[in-house]
Amino acid sequence: MDGSLLTLIDLPDEVLLLILKNLDNIEVLYLIIDLNKRFNKLVHDSIFTNHLTMIRCSSNGSFDRLDEQIHDRFCSQILPSIHHNIKWLDVECSSMEDVLLCTSYPNLSGLGLHNIEKNIALCLFTGEWFFDFFFNH
Repeated sequence: MDGSLLTLIDLPDEVLLLILKNLDNIEVLYLIIDLNKRFNKLVHDSIFTNHLTMIRCSSNGSFDRLDEQIHDRFCSQILPSIHHNIKWLDVECSSMEDVLLCTSYPNLSGLGLHNIEKNIALCLFTGEWFFDFFFNH
């Protein structure tokens, strides 16, 4: 290269997809969605939106909620813009209500709940909240 600088924007879509699909889809969505029209189209691909794991695994093996800023942006902007593509969601118990109620998920077929206590699970899956959510959304 004769002194020119190659940037991500210069790469063809196929190469960008190869790079981005090797990264964490939550981080890709958080950092790139709404960056520009081209990147927005790329990250709306089902590679990044079919299965979302909205938890972090700590070094000791426990599951933690996403950082508050990331969580808030997902609930207010990102999830509503990709809701129709989501087929599976993994969420941490303390963020479950925010994530599930921020938008509808017409194609959701799987839900992974992490750090959920037995009494909360019994309440959710036998109580009014569960049936209201799944039958009204």
